[in-house]
This record gives sequence, C-alpha cells and structure tokens, in this order.
Amino acid sequence: MGPDNGGDLSVDALHVLVVHNRYGSAQPSGENKVVDQEVALLRAAGHRVDVFERRSDDIAARSLPGKVAVPLLVPWNPAVRSELAARLRAGRPDVVHVHNVFPLLSPAVLAACADAGVPVVATLHNYTQVCPPGTLQRDGRPCAECVGSSPLPAVRHGCYRGSRLATVPLAIGLAVNRRRWWSGVERFFCISAAQRDVLAGAGMPAGRLAVKHNFVPEPGVRRTGPGEHVLFLGRLAEAKGVRLLMAAWDELAAGGGPGVPLVIAGTGPLEPEVTAWAAGRDDVRYVGLYDTARCREAIARATAVVAPSTWLEAFGLVVVEAMAAGVPVVAAGHGAFTELVEDGVTGLLHRPGDTASLAAALRRITADPALDREMGRAARRRYEQGFSPAVGLERLEEGYRSAIAGRSVPAHGGDTRVSRGDGDST
Repeated sequence: MGPDNGGDLSVDALHVLVVHNRYGSAQPSGENKVVDQEVALLRAAGHRVDVFERRSDDIAARSLPGKVAVPLLVPWNPAVRSELAARLRAGRPDVVHVHNVFPLLSPAVLAACADAGVPVVATLHNYTQVCPPGTLQRDGRPCAECVGSSPLPAVRHGCYRGSRLATVPLAIGLAVNRRRWWSGVERFFCISAAQRDVLAGAGMPAGRLAVKHNFVPEPGVRRTGPGEHVLFLGRLAEAKGVRLLMAAWDELAAGGGPGVPLVIAGTGPLEPEVTAWAAGRDDVRYVGLYDTARCREAIARATAVVAPSTWLEAFGLVVVEAMAAGVPVVAAGHGAFTELVEDGVTGLLHRPGDTASLAAALRRITADPALDREMGRAARRRYEQGFSPAVGLERLEEGYRSAIAGRSVPAHGGDTRVSRGDGDST
C-alpha cells in the first residue's frame, strides 16, 4: 500500500487521483462517460477518488489572447505541471489515473507526477500516441502514415479539422512527448486488443500495454419484446459511418423496407444533412441528442443497434450498452468491433464501408425475429462475462496495484514487463 489515506478507509482501499480534460458538452463524449462511470464505480467500492480536471467548455469564456494561447498549451502547459505537482505533494494519492490531456492539460501532468514520485496509469481511449488526431483515418479512409514514424504527414494533410495550422500543436506534442509517455507511465490501459496490437506494432512498450475493456453499468432496463426500431446512437460524423448508413437504408427502402423505422440519435457536423434526409419520411426519425435515461430506453426498445463506423474504433461503448440491454448489434467488421461482436452469435458484422453488406445485415436481423431474439440473449451473456461493473472494478484495481508495486502483471496478450526508458523528466 501507499501512504496513509486518512484512516477512514479499509486496509485495501486506494487513494486515486483521476486526471482528465473534459470534452465539450455540446456533443456526446464516450470518454467523459467512461471517466464518470469509473469514478462512481471506484467510490462505490470504498476507494477514495479525487479529480483533477480542465473543461474544454471553459475555452469559450477566455479572453481573445487566452483563446489564441490555447494551441501553445497543447504540447506543454507549465502552469498545470506546477499546480498538479503541488496538489500531489499535499494529497499524496497512491496512484494517478490519466485519461485525456488535450487541449488544456498536456503531457505536463506526467512531469508533475514524476516530480511528486507518484505512479501513473493511463487509459488510451484512441490512437493519439501514434496519430496526431487519434483516428488512424484520413479523408474517410484508414491511414497509418504517421504510425511508427514522424507526425509530419499529418501536418501536410491537415488531418485535424482539415487544417494544417490546427494540426501543428498535436504533431509537436506527439513528437516531443513520445518518450515521456513511454517512460513515465507504469501501466497503459488499452480498451481493446485491436488497439493494443496497433500501439505495440508502433513501438510502444508492449509489456505495459494491458487490455482493459470499458465496463458498462447495469442499464436498469432490458429489451422484453421484438423491438420497435433500428437505432443509431452517436456522433453524426463521417467516421461513424452515418453517410454509409443513410445509403444502406435507402437501399433497404427501395426493396420495400425492413418493417421497422430507423431512429438516429445524436448530434455532430452531419446534423443538417441527416435532418434533411430524414425529413418527411415515415421510415426514419431523427430525434436529436438524448440524455442518458432516454438513450437507455431507446436501446432497450431496439430490434438492433447499428454501429457502421468507417474508422478503426478503439472500443465501441454503444455496442456494449446494447449487449447490456440484451440487444444485438450490426457493426463494421474491423477494429475493436471484431472482438466485441461474435458474428452470427451476438450480432452481425458487415464489410467495412460496404453499403450492400450493411443493408444485407440489417435486412437479415430485422427479417428473422427468432435469430434476433437469440442473438440478444447471447449478447447479454457476453456483457455479464466481460463488461459488467464487477469485471471493470477488478481490472482497474489490478492495474492500480501493479503500478503502485512498480511492476506490471502480464498483459492479456501474455507479454511481460519491459525495462523503462530514460525519459526526460523536465
């Protein structure tokens, strides 16, 4: 165990400081949801959890010079280093759990932890360790040009928000802080084996890359009948396969339709396009952004949840949320989806980016109620075995105790701890 936790916790309780830059609230964020759920899970289990955070929403309230300075803070924020180091010395947590540091925290949080001598674990929610925008995608297609090499191609292509200028801080941050990440973190949580394989192949220390799938709380409501609709729930963006889904649904409609409507819930850059496409149709409903309770209700009333992402998802929270409610999924057959969804058992996988394949999978699952029902039951079993709160808590505690001990339990792929590099601690 680490330092004294105040005397009011059990001998096995840990003091954890969670570090996270919250994404903007205007659009749904799976990362924000995961962080909040893990904090609640740990506290319910008797662990002491504090939070050190910044909010992207706060950027709008900054002065004009303050807003202009934000890109300069992306590679390194010295004020954050000082503030966090002081807090760590005062509070002495057993372990720091880092999530997102973009754009206001920066990898300076790692230096602060080194200053205070506190071990670090980090959840890798995407691919920002090897790809400046973290998507492994460019112009709607898979891209690995920067993986294992310089991030300059990302700048040349303007991979972040279509802007070379906006991509520069991300590329600089990746280049100058790579060794700091690799030497300053005792344990990396990869949220899928697919993600882990990519990162290990890019040269990250394989012995410290452990697969820890995100867990999903019990939804409190499960499907009890055949379902009323097919549901797309997520960000309305090209990478999420929204245009692919619209094309596949049009193909289904031209053949008479699947017999249930498509419900699209979410917001994002393609919202005007989705709104116009859905207008005046009986077989499509665009419902905007749902809160958590309405999301759970919509999932529990679904015949299937569809996740046709065109990029390599590192996880797929909505897939597991569907499983928890006993609802099968139609998902793209690449990235993490191939380990979350057992094709033909807990759902169906379609050929990535293929309109006809997606349409065929949707047609099959809506036309066979017996198959859909059996897949839903199998999906629920899969959730209970691999993605429940009990499993999530066990994996978190295992990772924390490994970091505190200064060693790593073998990762799920069987690798063992490798020696640490000589990272810069400035």
